[in-house]
Amino acid sequence: MTTGMRMVWTLNGHGWANCTVEDQQAKVEVTASYVTNAPEEFLTAVARLVFGEAETRAQFEAEPTTFRWIFYRQGDDAWIRLLRLRRGSDHDNKGTEIWSSQLHVDALARAVIRCFDEVAWTYDESVYRGKWGEHFPRTELEAVRRLWNAHLQGDDT
Repeated sequence: MTTGMRMVWTLNGHGWANCTVEDQQAKVEVTASYVTNAPEEFLTAVARLVFGEAETRAQFEAEPTTFRWIFYRQGDDAWIRLLRLRRGSDHDNKGTEIWSSQLHVDALARAVIRCFDEVAWTYDESVYRGKWGEHFPRTELEAVRRLWNAHLQGDDT
């Protein structure tokens, strides 16, 4: 099991973002378009995993390519698979796995919170809206933070 993960969300022009994710084994960069609520969907999936769900998903549309995040949890361990698919409606088995990792759920939550805190600091929320086209996902980020803090304190509610 890897001990950490790093994630960087960079806005590229209006409505486009690159997301780089890496651990000690590999690094990959994927693209997201604002045609879907990619950051909100991603943060919600992570929040649900931290809360204790066994499997959650998020999807980034890169028009026409799709990147699907699949999160699994057992106990305090999290497994992440990142697939590239031709279309968002394709079944997982039609995708190509481009990155995967196994880590502690706390390491996942910490990396995701650190990433989006850095986004808020770098762009500030009004610049983010201008570049991305939608509001910064503050509500979803704070949900991850709240659930992670509860998890750390042993209160999984």
